[in-house]
Amino acid sequence: MPTIRSLWHKRKSIIVAWLLSYSAVLFVPILISLVIYGQASGALKSEIHRANDSLLKQMRYTIDNQVDLMKRLSMEMTWNEKLRQLMYTNMPAKETPFGAYEVAKALRFYKTSYATIDEFYVVWNEGASVLRPGNIRDMKTAFRTVHDTGAMTFEQWSQAVGQRGGSRFAVLPHLYAKPSQSSIAYIATLPNDLSGRGTGTVVVMADAARFLGGIESISGFSGGLLLILNEDDNILLQSRPDAPELALFMDGSRVKLASSRTGDSELFTIESDVSDLKYALILPAGLYWKKAEYVRRFTYVSMLISVIGAGVLTWFFMRRNYSPIQELIRLLGGRSAAPEREDANELRMIHRAILRARSEKDEIASQLLKHQHALRSNMINRLLKGRIDTPVPYEEAFRSFRMTMLSDDYAVLLFMLENEAELDAKLPGIDASERRRLIPFIIANVVEELAGRHGHAGYMAEADDMMVCLVNLRPDAGDAGVDLRSIAAEAQSFLRRYEMEMTISLSGVHAALPGIADAYREAVDAMEYKMVLGKKGIIAYEDIHISPAGGGQTGYYYPLAVEQQLINFIKVGDRCQASAYMDEITSRNFDQPRMPLTLARCLMFNLVGTMVKAVNELGESGGGPLADDPLRMDRILVCDTIQEMRTELQALLQDVCAFAEAKRAANVSQERDDSLRDLTAQVARYIEDHYTDANLNVNGIGDAFDLKGSYLSRLFKNQTGEGLLDYIHKTRIAQAKAMIRVKRESITEISRMVGYNDAATFIRVFKKYEGVTPGKYKEIY
Repeated sequence: MPTIRSLWHKRKSIIVAWLLSYSAVLFVPILISLVIYGQASGALKSEIHRANDSLLKQMRYTIDNQVDLMKRLSMEMTWNEKLRQLMYTNMPAKETPFGAYEVAKALRFYKTSYATIDEFYVVWNEGASVLRPGNIRDMKTAFRTVHDTGAMTFEQWSQAVGQRGGSRFAVLPHLYAKPSQSSIAYIATLPNDLSGRGTGTVVVMADAARFLGGIESISGFSGGLLLILNEDDNILLQSRPDAPELALFMDGSRVKLASSRTGDSELFTIESDVSDLKYALILPAGLYWKKAEYVRRFTYVSMLISVIGAGVLTWFFMRRNYSPIQELIRLLGGRSAAPEREDANELRMIHRAILRARSEKDEIASQLLKHQHALRSNMINRLLKGRIDTPVPYEEAFRSFRMTMLSDDYAVLLFMLENEAELDAKLPGIDASERRRLIPFIIANVVEELAGRHGHAGYMAEADDMMVCLVNLRPDAGDAGVDLRSIAAEAQSFLRRYEMEMTISLSGVHAALPGIADAYREAVDAMEYKMVLGKKGIIAYEDIHISPAGGGQTGYYYPLAVEQQLINFIKVGDRCQASAYMDEITSRNFDQPRMPLTLARCLMFNLVGTMVKAVNELGESGGGPLADDPLRMDRILVCDTIQEMRTELQALLQDVCAFAEAKRAANVSQERDDSLRDLTAQVARYIEDHYTDANLNVNGIGDAFDLKGSYLSRLFKNQTGEGLLDYIHKTRIAQAKAMIRVKRESITEISRMVGYNDAATFIRVFKKYEGVTPGKYKEIY
């Protein structure tokens, strides 16, 4: 006993390790017994598991056939042409009942093809109806006809079939299901329409009796409890309603599949091959251990004999080897320090310390390697935003991130992916987070390698939802702009092979670290200019930059007279003239170099306003192209580029002109139109010949042509888009503008010369049509 006590006090000594080593050798008989027991027990378990797996596979095969039929029917209904026309086309309200009737009639054909499906229908959200084979019912009537067994309320049923989120299995009551009045339903949510609203749900039901037939035959054979579970491990169906062993595996309404054995029962599970369902079998543990009892008793006897033999042998060898080691420790350490030294195993402690140090070093290196990209990206972002005040000098940070600085000259390249949504659709096997990492990884590797090929150092990062490349130029770069354009062009061409459409912007070259923020701002300004130049191009800041010393464009060409002329072309339905006139306006503004982005937006919004004015002046309330397509103006205003907006405007212009032309054609015959056009030309010449007459007015012109003045003015407006009085004023103002540009007469004299007795009236009319007073106009010209 004293020896055992001393060994306990020295449990950390090396002698303890020896003791364990000897014990391990001496316990070989015990291990052999355990192996024999484990093999025998495992063989029995394997046989029972194989039998249970066979039963589960049989049940899976039987039920999967029914489930596959349900899913196949749901898929065919979802892709039914008449159903998709009803759900996703802008069908007039008066035609939707007939469309719903066509769907109900089409569903009848599935009754014959799917005889084992007991009930199926489509919940139509817009019509608040249920489409069954051959009939259409409102929601409450359908519920009472199919589901009103008392097991579920109408609100619970509405929530079950109206829940969004793909497809799922659920238990629904079925009025005609005997004897349980219960069924398993496959509920599939139809895709949303173009407005993002829910369209409906497809429900396919099979009575519980169809599933119980296969389950009961298996249950009678195995003596266990068989379950059908949904994707959330909730019970859809069980072979015995009142099974006490089931309570041990329940966690609320869910079955705990992780607990393979609880109490005196064991749980076996298998997943469906065609759905998210799971099948479970609960067996009494007595069936298992009854056959292994004999093997267990034999193993206990063998283990007892092994333990006794191991104890005797261990005591013998420890007595023999421990004394020399104890004497050696006493001689090396001295008597006074022996107890302390015996308490610890120095070799093991040193070994453990070395392993700990190496482990910590490897872990730190792994973490640094993992976060190096994020840290480097953060550092580059700080430089791009102009935050150069940091406790650690950037030169030291560059060395730690293995970033070689070739010179003090820097530039920035920005990359904007224009077809990200299309790429997501082309990579269906990769989840969203993996795609977000993969695409920047590809771009970064390509751009950094291309920068290296040109002798520069490129470092990629992400900033403001764009990929940024910080380029450190080589000392002998020469014309760095040419190299930057070459890198951008090669990157764009290479990435296009992988169907990545990029817009790339380039900054100028800036010196030192503070200049990186200026380069980034230039690249961002250039990227914004893609609205004018279009997507998928290369935009250099030097191409669009307007220096303060050089002035710059402060306006755009779109005077009121031009706008009115465009409106007139539209109102008379002259598509060719209107289209050519709009092309002339946009070309005159955008074909000139470096038009400021703000002015470009203003011009396009002004053109949008002109289209709205033209449509309103047509005088057709509740109709016309804008009323037929209310979202059309929204599509124009949200265009990303000027070219897209010009295309949308031209399309709208064609529709509006067609609408105006059709309106005119409905009111005036062609022969009358020719005569009216000739009359209009005569009236115009009369006004041009008599505009100097202060008494020239609408009634006087009507008398000259033997017509009532108001009637003649209306005819003139139908042909030209403007009334007689407006034409008189415009003719006088045009002549006055020509006289003002000569700058000989005064404003008062000019007003009398063009037919105005009162200078104030002349000034008011001039400002109305030109937007400025005659005096201001004279200063400008």
